[in-house]
Amino acid sequence: MSLFSDNIRALRVKHKISQEKLAQTLQITRGRYVKYEDGTSEAPYDILKKIAHYFHISIDILLSVDVRKIEIQDLLKLENNRLILPIQVDGAGENFIEVVTQKVKAGYLNGYSDPEYIESLQQISLPFLGSGKHRGFPVEGDSMPPHEDGSIIIGRYVEKLGDVQDGKTYILITKNEGMVYKRLNKNKKNALVLESDNSFYPNYEVRLSDIIEIWEYQCNIGRNDKKHELNEIESMKELLLEVKREVLEIKNKNV
Repeated sequence: MSLFSDNIRALRVKHKISQEKLAQTLQITRGRYVKYEDGTSEAPYDILKKIAHYFHISIDILLSVDVRKIEIQDLLKLENNRLILPIQVDGAGENFIEVVTQKVKAGYLNGYSDPEYIESLQQISLPFLGSGKHRGFPVEGDSMPPHEDGSIIIGRYVEKLGDVQDGKTYILITKNEGMVYKRLNKNKKNALVLESDNSFYPNYEVRLSDIIEIWEYQCNIGRNDKKHELNEIESMKELLLEVKREVLEIKNKNV
């Protein structure tokens, strides 16, 4: 027996569907379907996809999450039957924000779709953020000033790649790079270009197929109250902007 076998049996029983009817829907024989349900045979990808679409649930959840322990209607549904786990709310109905601390960061790649892992994360509530699913992630390194190592970035879940805006900052969860916080640009057909605000770090590309999740920057939680000192380049930029503003004011007065 496997988790997948338990899941498809539980879903079939919950929806009061016979093995024969489900097999017909999948365009296979009942005997072949029974082997998937009793765990004596593994379903190929085309069958996994059909089952996922039939029950409106992601393949990832079918294979890795015990659906008997969760309420499917409480999950955040995305396009193409994708789901994100879970939505938890406080007494006022506001979504809790799970915080992925540095201590548990390493486990997020394996636990992002596991309700038990997500429920074990620390939780906060920030009602001013408004609608959407939010989550907190730790900043590591110095590639994205002024956010410093150890602070927490709160991101809003991006449901569609088309919602990503060039030049804005996002937390990316990727198969190869893990968790990164960068400025994104969509000037590649099958990849995103990741840019650091610290010019010391070069830009690089991440293939779309490697991306697991994207969270748009909403706010920062940090403990540093040091005064930000402008470096020479920043000072020059400020000076040039001030000159530009003065020139525009003079032009407007002469119009």
